[in-house]
Amino acid sequence: MHQIHAAASQAADDSTLILLTVEEAARRLRVGRTTCFALIRSGALESLTIGTLRRIPADAPAAYLARRRAEQHAA
Repeated sequence: MHQIHAAASQAADDSTLILLTVEEAARRLRVGRTTCFALIRSGALESLTIGTLRRIPADAPAAYLARRRAEQHAA
């Protein structure tokens, strides 16, 4: 069981990935899976559907964070 968690953690940190799972994107943003889905539903976090799979472009979490930071600095 620990090996599965370690492998999933390594995948989330793999900078060569082009697309992330919702769980990997949530881990990068340090939010829960439910919050990540809420961000996707609201359009705040870009995602793609490939067949029945939901994937997030690897640069989308950083883009979301940059927009949030700009919004907070502007306020």
